[in-house]
Amino acid sequence: MQTTPTPSPAAQPLTLSDWRAAYAAGVSPAHLLGALQMRLVGARSAHAWIALVDAQALAAAVANLEARAATYPDRAAALRAMPLFGVPFAAKDNIDVVGFPTTAACPAFAHGVDANATVIERLQQAGAVCLGKTNLDQFATGLVGARSPYGRPSSAFSADYISGGSSSGSAVVVAAGEVCFALGTDTAGSGRVPAGFNNIVGMKPTPGRVSNAGVLPACRTLDCIAVLALTVSDAAQVMAVIEGSDPLDAYSSFQTGPSHLGAKLRIGVPMKPVFGSAQDTDPLGYAAAFAKAMAQAQALGHTVVPLDFEPLHSVANLLYSGPWVAERHTVVQTLMDSNAGALDPTVARVIGRATLFTATDTFRAQYLLRAAQRDTALLWQQVDVLMAPTAPTHPTHAEVDADPVAVNAHMGAYTNFVNLLGWCALALPAGFVSGIAQQRLPFGVTFIAPGAADAALARFGLEWEESLASPLGATGRTASPISQSPSWPASQPSMPIAVVGAHLSGMPLNKQLTERGARLLEVTHTAARYQLFALPNTTPPKPGLQRAAVDQPGASIAVEVWDVPRQSVGSFLALIPPPLGLGSVELSDGRWVHGFICEAHALVGATEVTAFGGWRAYVQSLK
Repeated sequence: MQTTPTPSPAAQPLTLSDWRAAYAAGVSPAHLLGALQMRLVGARSAHAWIALVDAQALAAAVANLEARAATYPDRAAALRAMPLFGVPFAAKDNIDVVGFPTTAACPAFAHGVDANATVIERLQQAGAVCLGKTNLDQFATGLVGARSPYGRPSSAFSADYISGGSSSGSAVVVAAGEVCFALGTDTAGSGRVPAGFNNIVGMKPTPGRVSNAGVLPACRTLDCIAVLALTVSDAAQVMAVIEGSDPLDAYSSFQTGPSHLGAKLRIGVPMKPVFGSAQDTDPLGYAAAFAKAMAQAQALGHTVVPLDFEPLHSVANLLYSGPWVAERHTVVQTLMDSNAGALDPTVARVIGRATLFTATDTFRAQYLLRAAQRDTALLWQQVDVLMAPTAPTHPTHAEVDADPVAVNAHMGAYTNFVNLLGWCALALPAGFVSGIAQQRLPFGVTFIAPGAADAALARFGLEWEESLASPLGATGRTASPISQSPSWPASQPSMPIAVVGAHLSGMPLNKQLTERGARLLEVTHTAARYQLFALPNTTPPKPGLQRAAVDQPGASIAVEVWDVPRQSVGSFLALIPPPLGLGSVELSDGRWVHGFICEAHALVGATEVTAFGGWRAYVQSLK
């Protein structure tokens, strides 16, 4: 019988576009996934997997996938209907997947499951195939990835350095190219920190955006599913599949926000950043790496704004110094009472502190948090997004062994506060530093945005990723071009509106846009076919824009294009007095957008100011 040769690791598809291209070319999932499973049985990342699918179970999953595909007219139609057709993924072992026990990295806790977690069900409906369950800090308690009886994974770049956790195995198998993407969980940075230590993308949604039904809680009120992938596009497309409301999760709260953050952002950075170990040494040069990242942001046209992060650090301290640790105790109390020795000693020590808090302490902490949520919300009036190092440093296994609790606590300096404040975050590669014996280690930054801004933050991540062109994880390969327009996390429907006068940034009526959640998309010009007039007797002074007649000279007029949520367009237009109205405006690149125009009768006797090229220049001339 003729057999198909097993692909070499270098030929293995990595990204979603790679897998789609292979299937579109006629390669079968039985061939690609079977070859991948055989390779992982023979050699896979050390201590990263807790359970791997066997050949028989994989064959059954592929047969089911092919049976579903056969209900479509052809393979192309099946690929369109199932956007993750035949794409391999892994799940952190606190997420229920039928066919695998859920262990939470505690053999004494292991139990079979008879239903998939909601996220797994949605992925499988989209055609994805789970190859197995990955290692984690036991009960998702840790940011180091070293608290597991199944062994401690290392960074995909060095056996001396930790993988980061608690989604340790998920990050390592993605970085190694063993799966296309993996699911983790993230309460205090458990998806972002391992992403940073393995040169991959870690997408942490707004709390409530993705269902946690079928996920063993760490802190049920704060937990988020995290997507770990080699590229922002892949993470975003997976997020688009798994997000959405779920009646099975009492904390499900799916909300959409803006589609874009804007063309030129104010990026808040720590005024006094924390780098290095808890002893304030910076052997890896994280300070220099972060300075380079800030310079990169500025090179992209954004403005870096130093901020006092102390209010955020105060919120972060609430998570482990406050009563939220009792949420972890609710999950393992029975096991701790009956078999305390089944827990990792450090995990038991951390969770055991729950008994020190009273109900009164819990309410006091809730009051402090609510006040902090109110106060920190003011940050978004100063900046559009935050940027911080994903972690202050990258510890070695030896450093964790020497002081496991202190080193772990230090890892959360820039992650612990995000879920408490209800925000979303995206961990991204940002270059490399040198470790022991000049080993090459990844350096990562995390961008943080307000709650529900997930789609916009992901689009910003594309820009960052493209500017750096980092290698894909530890594979040594670079991303192939995206072959089709990807699906994307949902955002509010919006309408681009061009403004020309008093609604420009810094002008008297600009707040009518910002109060409605509108965001500046771009500063540009109209086509060279317009005339601008200063309207008489208007307060504040306003211009009138008119498309020049065929026999009249026209010019290119400065405008701003704002992205206005559609639900707010009506209330915005209600504020616009005649003779102004909303029409269509042609931009300098040939695009047409909605924008302010003026009724022709109101321009009779008005002063033409076209020669100034825009309203801002004309107003300046009056001064």
